[in-house]
Amino acid sequence: LDHVAISATKSMTGHLLGGAGGIETVATVLALHHRIAPPTINIDELDEAIDADIVRGEPRVLPEGPIAAINNSFGFGGHNVVLAFRSV
Repeated sequence: LDHVAISATKSMTGHLLGGAGGIETVATVLALHHRIAPPTINIDELDEAIDADIVRGEPRVLPEGPIAAINNSFGFGGHNVVLAFRSV
């Protein structure tokens, strides 16, 4: 997955149950608006078998031009949603 930065906000907020999807959506839209991917905190080491660009340590400035983001929310009882956003 070239040029796909992966970030998770639950490492910062914990699980907010019914509010998790809303908070994660706000974080996703703000990341696009400010063109900064927040880091996934509390990761000391990654499994070498995982070939993914996980944002950790410091926020990452996103490139110029059109960018997109997805927000996955998987809830209890099969209540699942994926939202896709793009910059304008």
